[in-house]
Amino acid sequence: MAKEITPRSENYSQWYLDIVKKADLADNSAVRGCMVIKPSGYAIWENMKAQLDKMFKDTGHVNAYFPLFIPKSFLSKEADHVEGFAKECAVVTHHRLMNNPNGPGVVVDPEAKLEEELIVRPTSETIIWNTYRDWIQSYRDLPLLINQWANVVRWELRTRPFLRTAEFLWQEGHTAHASKKEAEEEAAIIHEVYARFAEDYMAMPVVKGRKTANERFAGAEETYTIEALMQDGKALQAGTSHFLGQNFAKAFDVKYLTEANKEDFVWATSWGVSTRLVGGMIMTHSDDEGLVLPPRLAPIQVVIVPIPKPNGELLEVADKIVAELQSHGIRVKVDKDKKKRPGFKFAEYEMRGVPVRLGLGKRDLENNTIEVARRDTKTKEQLPLENLGAQIEKLLEDIQNNLLQRAKDFRSERTTVVDDLDTFKEILENKGGFISAHWDGTTESELKMKELTTATIRCIPNDQEAESGKDLVTGKESKGRVLFAKAY
Repeated sequence: MAKEITPRSENYSQWYLDIVKKADLADNSAVRGCMVIKPSGYAIWENMKAQLDKMFKDTGHVNAYFPLFIPKSFLSKEADHVEGFAKECAVVTHHRLMNNPNGPGVVVDPEAKLEEELIVRPTSETIIWNTYRDWIQSYRDLPLLINQWANVVRWELRTRPFLRTAEFLWQEGHTAHASKKEAEEEAAIIHEVYARFAEDYMAMPVVKGRKTANERFAGAEETYTIEALMQDGKALQAGTSHFLGQNFAKAFDVKYLTEANKEDFVWATSWGVSTRLVGGMIMTHSDDEGLVLPPRLAPIQVVIVPIPKPNGELLEVADKIVAELQSHGIRVKVDKDKKKRPGFKFAEYEMRGVPVRLGLGKRDLENNTIEVARRDTKTKEQLPLENLGAQIEKLLEDIQNNLLQRAKDFRSERTTVVDDLDTFKEILENKGGFISAHWDGTTESELKMKELTTATIRCIPNDQEAESGKDLVTGKESKGRVLFAKAY
């Protein structure tokens, strides 16, 4: 099976597409730019969703659901917002079809034109804030901490499964607060939740920071981001949290009565991560043999393969092992297919990224042991059947930590401090990765650097230290280093 995967060194983009296809994660759809998420891929997203949902609820948020369609006039109310999304919007103009009077098939009924066009949501700030106007009257109604799990449409021309599609799945949080301080604290809390999820569950190290004014979310006063580094040296924006100030409250006239009995506009945040995280996890860990999954998010953490065939005593022992592993909270499967050979099964589960494979044969039973194969290191060892659940639990944790450390080491190797433009270009072209360089804080310099190198400022790191230096493009004084990279 691995021979069907293009090596990363040969063609990274094709390697990624091969992984998605051969690991059975997603398929093309009849709609250009959209994907069908297959059960294996959706199971990963379900695990991500479940963990994130718990983290949101642990920080006081609740779920709701808002309409898919947004009146066009709503998008006109916040100028920066409409400008940011106008070119990506899908528009509904009619509400009915009719039989074609001139031939077979159906056509749009010209009599069914909508009085006002509807936008298929690219994001929900506008319709949610229009709703919040009715929900918020006084300080007693605040804070309002709402999240929704939904699909959105952004009419992308160049797409890639999970990373960029015309329709994708995500969560979007929208909160309202009585003060600027509370809203800023909320944006920071979610920023930390995203970073913790990426590192603790995805085993994907991220840099926490702020976006430049040019890269901020449309309508935001501040955008906080987590940036990850993929194996091809490109950065991936993995999650963003936005402090919206009072912009949307003013656009939709959302006021509240303060404790001092005065009227004021509320303060807002919004934040989201999407199925793009699945793509990021694939590109962070996988290899030329297939998918590699961190155990905490793997749909199947352990697979048991009876050798040579699943029958008799082997199945009895396998079922006992399943019960023991499940008692330790481990997601486990026994492969009971009698048609496929063990070697084929081994290759299949390696391709699908199952973290641990247990090979159970007659000789193992005689020795009271079992063969254990790790997907991350491709190593094998014999473990005693006694106390197997505790041993596998520890092994899964070791795999999780190893994947995170391996990704951290890669990021460290591919992060370079640069102080002149020529070196910047050489590193970007031949090494890639994050480049730490001085920036004078102007959009003009930022755009010129992108024009000269194709690199963008991924973030102003939270741990940025005050350091004197010169902007690589303008030569002007800099307040500190920022992270540049080519990006998805």
